[in-house]
Formats: sequence, structure tokens, C-alpha cells
Amino acid sequence: MTMTTADYQVTGMTCSHCVASVTEELEELDGVQSVSVELVNGGTSTVTVASAAPLDVNAVSAAIDEAGYALVAP
Repeated sequence: MTMTTADYQVTGMTCSHCVASVTEELEELDGVQSVSVELVNGGTSTVTVASAAPLDVNAVSAAIDEAGYALVAP
């Protein structure tokens, strides 16, 4: 199986609870295998998502929004 990874820039995260919230929402998307977050406290954090197929950016944005944070437009 081919894996696809994508990096997303997310603002508003400040702690491990923020990371857990974003990770939990993204893991609910179809095909997501793993989520890792490089937390930049109060800045723009990098969220790397590995999935079975490329994800719809609108679905990713909605999941991050649901967690209470904002996806930075590319």
C-alpha cells in the first residue's frame, strides 16, 4: 500500500492538549494512518498527516477547525 504524507500549517496551538485535540480530529478522517505535530507554542505548528490516499484539504481544514484551531492557507 502506498502512503501519502502531507504537512499542514496550523495556528493557535500552545500545549500538549492542543496537539491531542488536533490529532484526535484528524485521525477520524478516512484513510489517516498517523498524525504527528511539531508544536510551536503560540506560533505556526507543522502537522504531518500520513494517509492511504491524498486528503481533501477542506476535510482537513474542517477537522482542525473542529478542534478549535486554524489551518493556514498554503
